[in-house]
Amino acid sequence: MRVDSFRFLPRSFRPLYEHVAAPEGEMPWAPFEPRLAGATIALLSSAGLHLEGIQPPFDLERERREPTWGDPSWRSIPAGVAAGELGMCHLHVNSADVLADPNIALPTDRLAELAAEGVVGAVAPQHVSVMGYQERSLDGWRSTTLPEVLDLLRGEAADGVVLAPV
Repeated sequence: MRVDSFRFLPRSFRPLYEHVAAPEGEMPWAPFEPRLAGATIALLSSAGLHLEGIQPPFDLERERREPTWGDPSWRSIPAGVAAGELGMCHLHVNSADVLADPNIALPTDRLAELAAEGVVGAVAPQHVSVMGYQERSLDGWRSTTLPEVLDLLRGEAADGVVLAPV
């Protein structure tokens, strides 16, 4: 099954981004083998969340200077993080709403409820946050960010990731 990532975006976006969605050739696909009720699940948010006062914030100054650039780094967010422990760096989303209820962008409480109900097996100890607005080429993402995030999640024994875009 092919997913149309541009279905709900303005038609003018398609020619700008379609060529970077996937490299030429076969569509990347990884089957999900474990049963969901036995799987450990992590979250990946594009809200630019970080642990306030502990982790460096994402680079908003460069994004302001270069509007087509997005900080390709990532932050590990503990599963039990409290709302008051988070900071947010995002020029395209109202951070006050997300910081008041982080479940908007990182639904840790909902995932914990699903684990308690047995819908998912377990919540991964660490989740991941990235800055959502990225360069069109995605070179930094493919070469550095993605391999690092995969290493973290594999080290946390995560079987799957739920994407939480903002």
